[in-house]
Order: sequence, then structure tokens, then C-alpha cells
Amino acid sequence: MAPRDIPGAVTDHAPKPFMPRKNALMDAIFRNITRFFAFLVFSLLAAILVSLLIGSMPSIRKFGLEFLWSAEWDPVKEQFGALVPIFGTLVTSFIALAIAIPVSFGISIFLTELSPVWLRRPLGTAIEMLAAIPSIIYGMWGLFVFVPIFQERVQPLLAHTIGKVPGLGLLFSGAPMGIGMLAAGIILAVMVIPFITAVMRDVFELVPAMLKESAYGLGSTTWEVVWRVVLPYTKVGVIGGVMLGLGRALGETMAVTFVIGNAHHLSASLFAPGNSIASALANEFTEAVGELYTSALIELGLLLFLITTIVLALSKLLLLQLAKGEGTRT
Repeated sequence: MAPRDIPGAVTDHAPKPFMPRKNALMDAIFRNITRFFAFLVFSLLAAILVSLLIGSMPSIRKFGLEFLWSAEWDPVKEQFGALVPIFGTLVTSFIALAIAIPVSFGISIFLTELSPVWLRRPLGTAIEMLAAIPSIIYGMWGLFVFVPIFQERVQPLLAHTIGKVPGLGLLFSGAPMGIGMLAAGIILAVMVIPFITAVMRDVFELVPAMLKESAYGLGSTTWEVVWRVVLPYTKVGVIGGVMLGLGRALGETMAVTFVIGNAHHLSASLFAPGNSIASALANEFTEAVGELYTSALIELGLLLFLITTIVLALSKLLLLQLAKGEGTRT
């Protein structure tokens, strides 16, 4: 009788024994490789921060903290201040989010709760395609198409309606030039809507159907289901999507450069031209002459880096607080 015919006999085709040492070695290699790439990301982040600090040191030494609240920007006299770019960056981002959040929320609710099945995919694809359009195309469209319409029809209407309201009218005063802070904020809103909408739609689709059907079975309306079931279940993802849009708005360059006016002038009116940190860097960095001028622009980049980092850190803390609160209630 051949060995392969004997039950229990070891043959050449028997499975190889388990090798724990080899698997442990592979696990150690994999763990170290992933750790290396994780620390590489932090190293790059630290290197960027250090390089910005080194490049901005001449400006920091000369202007100190006054650089943050000074509105003067005069390359001839070498007097620089970051108040106007910081103000423009924050105001245009706030306008963008004020418009984009409700619009994105409405689109996401329509796609997940109200839209016919046959319309969901093409409409969702069309919205996602907006995110693939280069920012310079948004800027050209804004300058040559949106700004003339905004100047001739929208700004005069706002000036004659909201502009007549005491106090609030100050924001909508001045000559309708088309370009300005409000125009830049609206263009930014159009750009960030696809990002926020995509995240909101994806997290809304993760809500278990049983929860929504139970609410409908108890007699809830669509709005009550959205407000009391969908949003509480997905609020962490929704806030993450909003923060993604805010990060996009804070760092946008070319689209804002086309329509904000690029004027180092501080004004309470949203119709007035202004400037942002990103647009100031895009317009002036190649023309910067002298160490102090270049250093001031690098310090603007450092401020943008810090603003973005602070915003993302605050959003992370908010998400952690929400998660902690959910655990407490549970």
C-alpha cells in the first residue's frame, strides 16, 4: 500500500504547518511601515510650519503683533499689516458657509428623502461634477458672467431693500461695482456646495431605514423625521462636511482673486472691494521686492496656516464633545 493511501500519512501535498514567526515578522514590518508614514505626515506638517516661521522672521521682528491689526499695506514705505486680508478671508468664508450650508442641506434631503429614484443618480452626479471644475474656471465665470448680472440687477435690489434697514443697511451700501466681498463669498459658496452636499448625502444614506420607517409609522412628517431622527443620528458627519467646506473656502485662491477686487482697503460694506490672504499671496508674491516685503507675504501664509489649523482643531473638539455627550446620555 502506498503512503498516500494510508489514512493520516504525511504526503508531499499535505498543507504546510502554520508559521507564527513569519507572520509575526510580517506584522512587525507592516506596523513599522505604517508608523513611518504616519510620522512622515507630521514631519511634513512641522517642516512647513518651521519654514514659514523662518521666512517670516524679518516681518515678525519689525512689526510684532501690530502686524495682526494694522490695515496699512504700503510696499513703497515697507509698512505692512494683515488686518485687511484676515478680515476678507473670514468674511468671505462666513458668507460662503451662510449660503452653502442651507442649500447643501436642502439638496441632500431632497436626494435622500424626496427625490424620485430615477432622478437621484443623475442629479447626484451633476452635483459631484461641480467639485471637479477647476477654481480658475469658477473665477472666470464669476468675473465675466456673474459679476455683470450681479452689478446690474442684484446689488441695486439689495441696496434699495436691505440697504434701507437701519444698521443692517451699512453692509449693503455703496456703489454697485459687481466685484467685492459679497461677490467673492457667493462664488465661494458655489464652490463649496458640492463638497458639503456630497458628505451630507452620504451620511444621510447611512441612517437605518428602520428608524425612519418607525418615525413615519408613528405619524411623523418628513421634516420631523429629518429633524428628530436623521440629523441627530448624523450630526458628527454633517459637522465634518461643513468643516471640509470651510477649509476649502479659507484656502481658495484663484476664484476669489478674480472677483474680490484685490484692494487693501477696510470697509464695512460688502459691496466694497477687499482682499484675502490667498488672493494677496497670489497677486503679490511674484512681484515682491526686498526681504521685508517677501517676509510679510510669508507671514500672511503663516497666518492662513494657523487660522486653518485652529478651525480644524476647534471642529475636532466639537466632534469629541458631541461623541462624549452621546456616551453620557446612553
